[in-house]
Amino acid sequence: MALTKRQKQAIDFIAGFVEENGYSPSYEEIAQGLKLASLATVHKHILALEAKNYLKRGFNRSRSLDLGPKYVQEHRRQREMEVPLLGRIAAGRPVEAVEQRATLSFADFAGHRDTYALEVRGDSMIEDHICDGDMILVERTTDVRDGEIVVALVSGAETTLKRIYREPGGRIRLQPANASLQPIYVQPSEVQIQGRLLAVLRKYR
Repeated sequence: MALTKRQKQAIDFIAGFVEENGYSPSYEEIAQGLKLASLATVHKHILALEAKNYLKRGFNRSRSLDLGPKYVQEHRRQREMEVPLLGRIAAGRPVEAVEQRATLSFADFAGHRDTYALEVRGDSMIEDHICDGDMILVERTTDVRDGEIVVALVSGAETTLKRIYREPGGRIRLQPANASLQPIYVQPSEVQIQGRLLAVLRKYR
């Protein structure tokens, strides 16, 4: 069972507190950190996190919270999806190379159950630097804005990657990023939005 937004904030606060201090926070410190007025609300979140195996409560200790196996497992998986982010590189004029210590977590893109991948076939989005053979990460949603790149199912048969625009009169324009191709015009009833583009991955070897 997935965590609620508030439960996620609570477990992240507890984990961060333990990492910084070497011991778990008190209920009062959790309430202060999450800006909660009631200790009863903190207790409710703790019970829910314990039931989902994200926390373990010890007894006969003033600071009795330990990170549970579910949190440890997910945190390890997230760390495995991180790569070092060492700085920036110029694609125009050269810039001074300054190393910075950070990590890029692919869990930010792929760690959500509503994210999926597709392989691109064709060159209709080439001018948006999306090439044949690229892998794209897509967020599963129907709530998209004009100009966003979406995965659209047209007439229940063909799935396509295009920018979406809502035309006057109610028509939908699915716009390719290739000057040699024409846009696709459909009625709203003929198109089903299946997701929004999150990232493009290209492997060179």
